[in-house]
Amino acid sequence: MNVNKTKDVFGIQRDLPLNYIERFADTILVDSLDRSHHVVIYGSSKQGKTSLRKKNINEDDYILVHCNNKMNLSEIHNNILKQAGYELSLSESLTISGKAKVRATLGWDFFVKSNVEVEGELGKQKEKIVKSLDIDIDDVNDIIKALEDNQFSKIIVLEDFHYLKPQTQEDFSIALKAFHENSKITFLIVGVWLEENRLIALNGDLAGRVKSVNADKWEDGELKKLIDDGEYLLNISFSDEFKEKLIKESLQNVYVIQEVCYLICKENGIVHTYEGEQLALDCSKLNKYLDQVVSQHSGRYSKFISDFSDGFQPTELEMYKWILYTIIVSEVNELENGLRRNTINDLITQKHPRGSDLNPGNLTQALTSIASLQVRNGITPIIIDYDSTTKKINIVDKGFIIWLNNQNRDDILKESGLPNLIAG
Repeated sequence: MNVNKTKDVFGIQRDLPLNYIERFADTILVDSLDRSHHVVIYGSSKQGKTSLRKKNINEDDYILVHCNNKMNLSEIHNNILKQAGYELSLSESLTISGKAKVRATLGWDFFVKSNVEVEGELGKQKEKIVKSLDIDIDDVNDIIKALEDNQFSKIIVLEDFHYLKPQTQEDFSIALKAFHENSKITFLIVGVWLEENRLIALNGDLAGRVKSVNADKWEDGELKKLIDDGEYLLNISFSDEFKEKLIKESLQNVYVIQEVCYLICKENGIVHTYEGEQLALDCSKLNKYLDQVVSQHSGRYSKFISDFSDGFQPTELEMYKWILYTIIVSEVNELENGLRRNTINDLITQKHPRGSDLNPGNLTQALTSIASLQVRNGITPIIIDYDSTTKKINIVDKGFIIWLNNQNRDDILKESGLPNLIAG
């Protein structure tokens, strides 16, 4: 029997866990890339999006660009060219708009025979071929030309796409159409949201050109197999009651399941594969470790509530505080399914000082900026997101739902200056 370390099986690590299981998302991803489609991997936080990419794409077959909220389209292009091997500097040439072009330089080392004798033998001398292009870093056509001149053929992965400002997301969705029509370059975009057609909503011309892979969906059977495979690798067993309750209480969150299983193993002294007869573990402390895993993020959740309530700046309507109200007073099943804009509007108008005089446009404007507000306040990964297609707020961090369900919600409402549940 192979001896495996517990930390390589359960818990969250940088590499793929040994108990990784293939699911429908793997099939869709492989098929889409095989057909040279652009692909969007989407889902809640810590639901296996990165593992899905690492499992199905060799490290040598892609370049990786990590997005952030300060990037614009030119900076995305800049990062792509650097990852593709270009050295970038300012050129003396100007674009049509009067902006300085960028000089993109490639260098290839090669060896030639030398007449210099080294230790009695003719040696080799290293020389370099240099090729430079003056390009408009904002022009997608120049980026395509530069990549083609480099015979670039790798997949371009844009990780954390949801961190980009809304305008940058829209600008890239327009550029992606040009990449699709004028090159063979393939993009893989990874983002925290539950909206299947996020990029198509930003640019309708991408319909049929982008395939979406839902990494958020885990069947109970898949999660059970994940635990079962871990048991086999470590020669241990969890009780059936433990497995069933953990999957249910975790709200199908693979991160929570992996972490709780790791802590239970640690509690039982399992640091590697158990030698001897399969060991039945004591699983009686499930609730303790489930609470411990979720509570690790308690500070982040409290900060989210405080910062989100304040909005971007003080305003008379305080729309973000009232959006928060609708989340706090909603039941777990409602949060799991997402809160529709009409429901949010009804809840707010019942309690807001302005009541029915509120303009629905104020709510819509606030909803479309909730991801940007969280990123600005350093809430990463984000906790809630607005789906403009289905017009719903989605909780994209399931740990937050578990945490919120274990809090005194009236206390949270009181601290936020909102009407409590008891008083109505």
